[in-house]
Amino acid sequence: MKTPREILLERHKNVAPKLDAIRCECVGQASSLSRNKMSETGKMPVLLLVWRELIFPSRRIWTSLAAIWIFIFIVNFSMRDRSEVALAKIAAPSSQMILAQERLLAELTETEPRIAEPAKTFSPRPSSERKIQIVTT
Repeated sequence: MKTPREILLERHKNVAPKLDAIRCECVGQASSLSRNKMSETGKMPVLLLVWRELIFPSRRIWTSLAAIWIFIFIVNFSMRDRSEVALAKIAAPSSQMILAQERLLAELTETEPRIAEPAKTFSPRPSSERKIQIVTT
């Protein structure tokens, strides 16, 4: 007994050469189109080529990645530590405020207040005024 496949192949045996001719014609057209595309891409700007070959075929993936990065940026921005900003806005205490605090502390502890010394500033001397030390052994 013949299988259905064998019956079909036997029935369409005389059409096989026509189908082969059509197949060859289609493959030839497809290969000539691909050759034309290849020659066109040489003349195409690089950005357009990157767009057509990398981004456009997978635009859903690129859109998803962009959405994820935007979400990460928003979460990162919203979780910023605002205490650093508040500390930066607070001014350093003035020298009068420090003296007043020292006097108050001295009164409370019943000791003599310290006299605040002026801050020493570093002023480099010219190299011609430096002393050279010669060490002899």
